[in-house]
Amino acid sequence: MRKILLLVGVGLSALTVCSQKTYIWCGTLIDGISSEPKKNMTIVVEQNKIVAVENGFSKPGAADKTIDLKTKTVTPGWMDMHVHMEGETNPNAYLERFTLNPTDIAFNSIPIAERTLMAGFTTVRDLGGSGVNISLRNAINKGQVKGPRIFTAGKSIGTTGGHADPTNGYRKDLMGDPGPDVGVINSEEDGRKAVRQRYKDGSDLIKITATGGVLSLAKSGQNPQFTEDEIKTIVETAKDYGFTVAAHAHGAEGMKRAIRAGVNSIEHGTLMDDETIELFKKHGTWYVPTITAGESVADSAKKEGYYPPVVAAKAKLIGAQIKFTFAKAHKAGVRIAFGTDAGVFKHGQNWREFGYMIAAGMPAMQAIKAATINAAELLGMKDQLGSIEVGKLADIVAVDGDPLTDPKVFGKISFVMKDGIIYKQQGSGF
Repeated sequence: MRKILLLVGVGLSALTVCSQKTYIWCGTLIDGISSEPKKNMTIVVEQNKIVAVENGFSKPGAADKTIDLKTKTVTPGWMDMHVHMEGETNPNAYLERFTLNPTDIAFNSIPIAERTLMAGFTTVRDLGGSGVNISLRNAINKGQVKGPRIFTAGKSIGTTGGHADPTNGYRKDLMGDPGPDVGVINSEEDGRKAVRQRYKDGSDLIKITATGGVLSLAKSGQNPQFTEDEIKTIVETAKDYGFTVAAHAHGAEGMKRAIRAGVNSIEHGTLMDDETIELFKKHGTWYVPTITAGESVADSAKKEGYYPPVVAAKAKLIGAQIKFTFAKAHKAGVRIAFGTDAGVFKHGQNWREFGYMIAAGMPAMQAIKAATINAAELLGMKDQLGSIEVGKLADIVAVDGDPLTDPKVFGKISFVMKDGIIYKQQGSGF
């Protein structure tokens, strides 16, 4: 119940009105926390919050709305902890660095955002772009663009010639000497300045590239690219500004330095060894695997001319390894949050990660938790997101079929609600 005050003459009169509730009837409910699905449940939503989760199909009031998902499987909105919303793979991607303006990137990102949301991903972490990703987040938050809730790193932080150096592959007279303002550092002091610049720009978290990468125009995809002291300084400064730190890393030595220095998550983790796994467990560091990216770049590398030769060689070597690393890490008990690196492949196909995780040995229910409650914990948003519980934000998706027995069902999204607003409903015209 809420009160609205109306001005009547020179006095005030109080009028009490009822807020409309939405009753969602769920044939099967996977709530993000239970180990088993629940049958014949009702989720009650008021404004943007879940206000009740009830057994059976509860009867709504006369002024309330009902959504019938009795034939569907309902879960919390999915969360992808590693995406790049500003663009996606294509054979001209390296040329586009010289032909696209920030305004072009911004307009290109709008359908990407909507496609991601309609695929069931109501929250994402954008781990590096030009800075347009910050404006995209703001536009979505204002309701100007349809898309997922975005937590963005803005511009990634790397070292000179490292994976996040935006001038890699440029002609020498165009390279210049990029610095902390665009995320290139070479000292602890540079690291502090780069973090503070990300704060000034409006980022939500920090992303560093602790090792070489697959798609950068540089020889190594795995060498360590920061000293441990540089990473420690970045982590300490990030904490001062309320940031978490995500570390891109393929090689084992770079991962070890990043974990010991206190990063919150390792992205990709391709070549982790037994010592690295023990460090993950000792420090409670999250692992975000991105198996879909590995599979996708390995496939694209087989296409003549799709990548420059230096990239194709790394993609063939590193890409296909991630699924084996994931299986080893999962078996060892490393904490895992769902992430895909969408942008390296076509956005909206993020759901494929579920199938790869399941094929590599993770039970389907755990894979769903990796994309819901685990991801929410990594974000520091476990009190608001990641499960169907009273008091949490109403991020809810539904699929046709049983995703616990058929991974292809993750690609059959029939209902999407984010923050209490319905964006997709079969037969509704949304």
